Amino acid sequence: SLPAKLINGGIAGLIGVTCVFPIDLAKTRLQNQQNGQRMYSSMSDCLIKTIRSEGYFGMYRGAAVNLTLVTPEKAIKLAANDFFRHHLSKDGKKLTLLREMLAGCGAGTCQVIVTTPMEMLKIQLQDAGRIAAQKKLMAAQLSAPAGAAEPVVEARTTATQITRELLRSKGIAGLYKGLGATLLRDVPFSIVYFPLFANLNKLGQKDPDVKAPFYVSFLSGCVAGSTAAVAVNPCDVIKTRLQSLQRGVNEDTYSGILDCTKKIWQKEGPSAFFKGAYCRALVIAPLFGIAQVVYFIGIAEFLLDLLPKHRA
Repeated sequence: SLPAKLINGGIAGLIGVTCVFPIDLAKTRLQNQQNGQRMYSSMSDCLIKTIRSEGYFGMYRGAAVNLTLVTPEKAIKLAANDFFRHHLSKDGKKLTLLREMLAGCGAGTCQVIVTTPMEMLKIQLQDAGRIAAQKKLMAAQLSAPAGAAEPVVEARTTATQITRELLRSKGIAGLYKGLGATLLRDVPFSIVYFPLFANLNKLGQKDPDVKAPFYVSFLSGCVAGSTAAVAVNPCDVIKTRLQSLQRGVNEDTYSGILDCTKKIWQKEGPSAFFKGAYCRALVIAPLFGIAQVVYFIGIAEFLLDLLPKHRA
């Protein structure tokens, strides 16, 4: 039933985000740093420096926003894909690849209703530590007090404060900054992900009417998720840059998708579009692996699969 699918999708999102959030934080910070202002050389370097400067829970900056909104986001994405697949199927016949891609496109379009504000707030909180660390480093190098230029969002500002300020100054449109770039990332992601997952998952089904084992769904979600994540990483870099309200010292600002693409290409080279790609793959793989297991099998059956003695 739809309510059960929404609950399963929400639970899947909560579990997945909690497991992989530190890697997602590293991805955001790596994508936002520009040439000449590099604070981190790799994912591990970013996480180590984050723990040293902000403590262990510094790796979970912005997690509250994700944990609050990931339930409706994942629920909408998974349920919308099911909805479109159902209505695109003809008399219960197997969907063609094109129709599977159309269903994924519909799911990706629907999810941005929640995804865009969630990503917008999360990025401000995740990147605040990088901006603060860069200011301290510049201040130390210049032997001058930090804070010469006030950032739009201070390091310890909360998601609620950011939301209120954006609503006050720009209205609801403020929370949807980068909507076009989010669509540019999430729609192609869903077009690649859902058909790939469905076909990989079918390989593990002994019978069309019997669900695949949970480990097959998990591995299918991991492979499909990481593949789609890397494929759309250039769009994710553009989206992250556009949604960042703060800028480090001497970092570029962007007026839109084309301006952002042009400046990154000219000043940082084509490789910049794949910044944080391996982090994103590491985030998406287990996130969607867990999501698909919980969603397709259901949380109760998933737990029973892990407890064979109880089932017996």
